[in-house]
Amino acid sequence: MTADVLPQLTAEVTAAAHPDATPCHCGAATTTLAHRPDTTVLRHAATVAKAHAPGTDPTALTLRLAIATGLPDVFLPPLAPAPAAFVGDRPVTLWPYGVPLDPDAPEAAPWEAAATLLALLHRTPPTPTAPPMAGPAKAARAIARLGEALAATGAHPAAPPVLRAWSALPAWARAEAPAPGRPRTLCHGDLHLGQLVRYPAPDGPWRLIDVDDLGVGDPAWDLGRPASWYACGLLPPDEWTRFLSAYRAAGGPAVPQDGDPWAALDVPARALTVQTGARYLAKAIAANRPLDEVERSLIDACARMAPE
Repeated sequence: MTADVLPQLTAEVTAAAHPDATPCHCGAATTTLAHRPDTTVLRHAATVAKAHAPGTDPTALTLRLAIATGLPDVFLPPLAPAPAAFVGDRPVTLWPYGVPLDPDAPEAAPWEAAATLLALLHRTPPTPTAPPMAGPAKAARAIARLGEALAATGAHPAAPPVLRAWSALPAWARAEAPAPGRPRTLCHGDLHLGQLVRYPAPDGPWRLIDVDDLGVGDPAWDLGRPASWYACGLLPPDEWTRFLSAYRAAGGPAVPQDGDPWAALDVPARALTVQTGARYLAKAIAANRPLDEVERSLIDACARMAPE
């Protein structure tokens, strides 16, 4: 991440919040909502600016913005139909502010809303120009980053189970082939509870955010992370049941309307377990710290998926 990301993005979000180009007198501070190597998000008043990952394809991003614009009942609507600026090679998109889930109130997790929004998205016919859903490619990038961490520091005892579980996945889940015999629908590509906000703020309906992985693919991928958490013991059974039941009630096509959903969900759940385990392990290696309890549970799940 370059040192000038925050100052440049601050200028962009302040200008977007005050399009009359007069100096800012609103009294609102510019706050940092996220600041990571692949994402920086700032808020000024009711406007949010996001600097996407270095190397993001602006053409594909514009197509994804168009999909979000056309689905205002599903996505937070972007304020501009294309990247509004660039910070280095990072495109910047503009959004209205929406209120995220309170991390200190997990009991308020909107599982039914998340499932219903996914079902609406999956039932929307994709346009011919829709890009591919980037979920499997994101999993492959997590494995690549783990490989880089291991190359820099040497072997780690938690790495072999993750790499064995990755090798055991079918080619489509490793972004090497299309998913055979599965529906192809619009997909979010990176569904978790941090991808929902209330809009209009502060108490409007829930909407999805983050279009970076949006595109056409197997809709079961969007159910894969909650399914993974459930299978790993990180999501209580009643919350998983609420999510799955709401998705089915809204006519979601990723799983059968009744009966066992795991024929469709097994591979995505495994892939997202490996992806999350690889990402957490790479971060732990970089920080030279031991794995915490959640991270250990994911590594253990990988070991069960592909025993020695």
